Amino acid sequence: MSLRFVLDPDLTAELREQLVSLWVDVTNAGGAVGFVAPVTAADVLGIAEPTFAAIADGPDRLLVAYEGERPVGMLIFVDNRFHLKTHWCVLKRVMVHPDTQGRGHGYALMREAERLGRAMGLAALHVTVRGGLGLEGFYERLGYREVGRLPGALRVAPDDDRDEIFMWLNLAAPGA
Repeated sequence: MSLRFVLDPDLTAELREQLVSLWVDVTNAGGAVGFVAPVTAADVLGIAEPTFAAIADGPDRLLVAYEGERPVGMLIFVDNRFHLKTHWCVLKRVMVHPDTQGRGHGYALMREAERLGRAMGLAALHVTVRGGLGLEGFYERLGYREVGRLPGALRVAPDDDRDEIFMWLNLAAPGA
């Protein structure tokens, strides 16, 4: 089944619940989306509620990938909230439901974000990646390059610190 993308969907109570459920499922399957498994919806709500508020009230924007009527992926265009950085934004909470992985949905979601970034007039997109999971290779295949790394910046468990890796996609580069 093909994906349908919706930018800035109406954040109804039902959609919020579906996105929290997606977030929980992705985290509990080992996804690096701000938590470490195991989590519950109650755990995720503490971050989800202010995230949804920043989308509903602006300036952040939500991109949802649907398979039929089911949200199976999402990411957030996060505004830098600083006037010297209005030409680029951060993509956060990039996720695809675990039962749809391996079907190109993550690639399609990121390509749609790239297309939209250009349509928004952005010069670049930035993502951060949790080290130790091999995620940087996924982003490199999409044209992102590593531009920095904070060693041990993410403590996922006692005695388990991971690098925070900064990845950058120059939307203004020739051939980009």
